[in-house]
Amino acid sequence: MNERYSFRNLEVWKISISLAERIYKLTGNFPITENYGITSQLRRSSISISNNICEGRGRLTKGEYKHFLGIARGSSYEVSNLIELCLRLQFGKKEELEELYDLNDKISSMLFNLIKTLK
Repeated sequence: MNERYSFRNLEVWKISISLAERIYKLTGNFPITENYGITSQLRRSSISISNNICEGRGRLTKGEYKHFLGIARGSSYEVSNLIELCLRLQFGKKEELEELYDLNDKISSMLFNLIKTLK
């Protein structure tokens, strides 16, 4: 693999995969009744961010890349909404959820800036 074009070199990917890892650990402590609800949805939307960054990076055109970065940004917004719901339902520690919210907000900003540079 040509490391020059690897998604692994993107700071936004590094942060987003870390966010997904942390969300997987956090949701492991959620009520079992949420396995097919918030737990599943939060896990899927968090991993969708890094997945779409990777898939976009592997596409052949700048337009396709931007499209997948836009999907990743949408998933980031979904994560924000789900974290807010977790805060309201008191699933997890407030400090940890707020930290994840801030990290996700940083990812969203980074994605926006990356999309702007591709125009």
